Amino acid sequence: MAELGTLERTTSSDVVFAELYEQITQLKLLPGTKISETEVAKSFGVSRQPVREAFTRLASLNLLLIRPQRATVVRPFSRQLISNARFIRSAVELEVVRSAAQSRDTSVDAALKANLREQSDAVATENAGLFHDLDYQFHKLLCAAAKQAFAFEIIAENKAQVDRLCMLALTSKEAMEVLYLDHQALLKALFGGDVQACDEVLRTHLGRLTPTIDAIYTTHKAYFDE
Repeated sequence: MAELGTLERTTSSDVVFAELYEQITQLKLLPGTKISETEVAKSFGVSRQPVREAFTRLASLNLLLIRPQRATVVRPFSRQLISNARFIRSAVELEVVRSAAQSRDTSVDAALKANLREQSDAVATENAGLFHDLDYQFHKLLCAAAKQAFAFEIIAENKAQVDRLCMLALTSKEAMEVLYLDHQALLKALFGGDVQACDEVLRTHLGRLTPTIDAIYTTHKAYFDE
């Protein structure tokens, strides 16, 4: 795990949370893995209190399952929770791109274009971890462009449920390229102020996960709780 380093801008709990969030969503900690407050506290050189706070935050995102008198585990995938999260994310993000297409903050344009270029590089080098991070930032920038930065908090909370599945799905250059092309088409529609095209592209983009979930459930059933 990462060293604590300096904490001038954050707390010990934030550091532990960020590190464990990354490890869980990038499948460095697999579903069902037992995780101990004591061991985590020791590895970070902190008391158990900030670790307990981080565990609680992760549990609220349904990434950890805290069981009284039993070991805490990385929460298995749940098709119901994933379905719920996708519904909420879709409802929010469709409204975000609609707002951005109608009246966007053009000061975000350069960052969106730069992000898209970096996505292309990540695809070319088949760097799935980097592509995943850029995807996260791309959708965050869309909220900023829509002048609704707060909306990304809701999107991010619900993305957490599917990010682990995305890591299983982003195993090939072809898979990353499909998502990159979606982002490219979405940005073109957004800059063109085409609300209908934005809606259609985003629905297609978010819908690509459906067959992925079915496939992963078949090949990795042990990772699911149902």
